[in-house]
Amino acid sequence: MESFIRVVDSLNKSIGHAFSWCVLVLAGSTCFEVFMRYVLSAPTVWAFDISYMMYGALFMMSGAYALSRGSHVRGDFAYRSWKPTTQARVDLVLYISFFFPGIFAMVYTGSQYSFQSASILESSVNSPAGIPVWPLKLMIPLTGLTLAIGGIAEIMRCILCIRTGDWMPREGDVEELELVLQQQFGTKDSE
Repeated sequence: MESFIRVVDSLNKSIGHAFSWCVLVLAGSTCFEVFMRYVLSAPTVWAFDISYMMYGALFMMSGAYALSRGSHVRGDFAYRSWKPTTQARVDLVLYISFFFPGIFAMVYTGSQYSFQSASILESSVNSPAGIPVWPLKLMIPLTGLTLAIGGIAEIMRCILCIRTGDWMPREGDVEELELVLQQQFGTKDSE
């Protein structure tokens, strides 16, 4: 189970990092639009479409990455004080009861919706540029699949915690600023 979890975490890390480049495209296109609109008085017809497509791709495809890092929102005020085995049991019930039904609905409905969009080569109606939006809509079932695979890994993580009494450590590649500052100031105080 541990090797499967590591493979899934690594896959989700790669997908999350690949789609993080959407931020640069989003920022670049927004800056270009602001320059064209307010400096040259010549707004573009495509900037709005690019911005929502890049943000949509970034948001959807980073979901499994956030899941693998334990970054999704939860009621930490109560959850933190529980034993790891209690946390794992509650997580297991919640994944089975809520997470997977929602993800399966996303994959099923999203597949129908996105394949219909792709079959007609749907383009944006929000601007005169007519940018194709069907590639973004094809990401809906893909997002659901990556989240489903990540959810399977999370269930395995819960089972391991119930068996051992401790959570399997998560791979870390990004640290929260608050933790970094605590470590820096904690180190300085002890010196």
